[in-house]
Amino acid sequence: MFFTYLRRELRRRRKAALVVASGLALGIALVIVVSSVSSGMEKAQGKVLQSLYGLGTDMTVTKAAQAQSSTGERPRFQFDARGSDSDEEQSSDRVMVQGFQTLATSTVSKVGDQKGVSDVVGGLSLQVVKVSGQFRQGQFQQDQQSGGGNQQGGGQPGAQQSPEGRVEGGGADFDVNNYSVYGTDVTKPALGPLTSSKITSGRTFKSSETNAKVVVADKSYAKEKKLVLGDTVTIKSVKYKVIGIATPDSGDAAANLYIPLKQAQTLSDSKNKVTTIYVKASDSQQISTVKSTIQKNISGTTVTTSADLADTVSGSLSTASDLASNVGKWLSIAVLVAAFLVAGLLTSSAVSRRVREFGTLKALGWKSGRVTRQVVGEAVVNGLVGGALGIALGLGGAYVVTAISPTLQAEVGSTGAAVGGGGPGGGGMGGPARQTASKALDVALTAPVALSTIALAVGLAVAGGLIAGAFGGWRASRLRPADALRRVE
Repeated sequence: MFFTYLRRELRRRRKAALVVASGLALGIALVIVVSSVSSGMEKAQGKVLQSLYGLGTDMTVTKAAQAQSSTGERPRFQFDARGSDSDEEQSSDRVMVQGFQTLATSTVSKVGDQKGVSDVVGGLSLQVVKVSGQFRQGQFQQDQQSGGGNQQGGGQPGAQQSPEGRVEGGGADFDVNNYSVYGTDVTKPALGPLTSSKITSGRTFKSSETNAKVVVADKSYAKEKKLVLGDTVTIKSVKYKVIGIATPDSGDAAANLYIPLKQAQTLSDSKNKVTTIYVKASDSQQISTVKSTIQKNISGTTVTTSADLADTVSGSLSTASDLASNVGKWLSIAVLVAAFLVAGLLTSSAVSRRVREFGTLKALGWKSGRVTRQVVGEAVVNGLVGGALGIALGLGGAYVVTAISPTLQAEVGSTGAAVGGGGPGGGGMGGPARQTASKALDVALTAPVALSTIALAVGLAVAGGLIAGAFGGWRASRLRPADALRRVE
């Protein structure tokens, strides 16, 4: 009897049921869209941050660089401009540790021994300044007589540097080339900044190439320098064979060139030293606890998590994320409350219009509880219909957002732990220096819909139906057989 009466009443009152269901559908659809867009924002931020520290890294451990005094010694470059061959092209490399003070490699093991740490790997970030060109012998002799001296310190009397990096005058004509090199632990390829790039040509390092003279080049840098597989790159008179080309998954690359860690330590005279320790936590929910443990037990270090970097993300991505998290969330709540309230009032109003019907049923022996269950049943069905419509609308809205994929900009600022100089910008999350600290990145927004969001929508549909049924059931429980007679009169 319950289902027969329910089916008959829903069919007879299709328009009223559709109005109630539509209100609930609107609120549920908005919840789905806002939730999916928020999830897309988090995913986009994750891509930006992943481009800084690599896949799988939860935090990094570094030691802040010491402030350099304004009277500090400038990099010195040694050239031979006295012999008869001084007109030939010469070059000199300066390899410097970039961004941070070095840590002993033993610190990597100490961090790995801390409670809550699943895996660790060390890396060394370097900046190379390469000066190459010709010294004109006749002009050089004039400079010697005027006190120019041999060419050390990277400068000469009257020398001028062009915007392209070429320095002319003062007896010399040479180019200055800056690029970043990262020493990676080839025995642990699953952790560190190289994981934020995909090998698109050639291969990555083998675990046996701990001290091999091989290099993986960033795609943009390889294109700029016209590097292909099998070419050689010379760093401080050491030749490295290009074995692979890496393309960043998002943003800019961690470095222009990647070489085995031992080779990087040798080039920079940093034996058994690293600048960055990449840490993977055993439990992603305990990252803040692991951070506190490392800071407490390993003094003098700076521990940076992805949450710390997330606070430095600015641009339209950050603005949209704040809107989705704050305005969108409260708007969804407001619309849902309004939809539930309207559904309840409409159901109560519909019951008031059915006074004669319910009064007659009570006169025939129906108890108040049975009438109330009938009203609640109708309201729940309306809620489920509204939920189905809301899920359909919400999925459609999420699909439209994903199909359009609006482009947002994100700019990641320095966390203050260190700022690299002379190269591609400052370091992010204690990682190698790179341009992402000062360059806006374009990120495509998507709106993925999780199963938990669908489950939430179903729950809201049932809740909406129960709330509407509560309004209607309360009104129906107050009806008496005499109400039907008064309505007839």
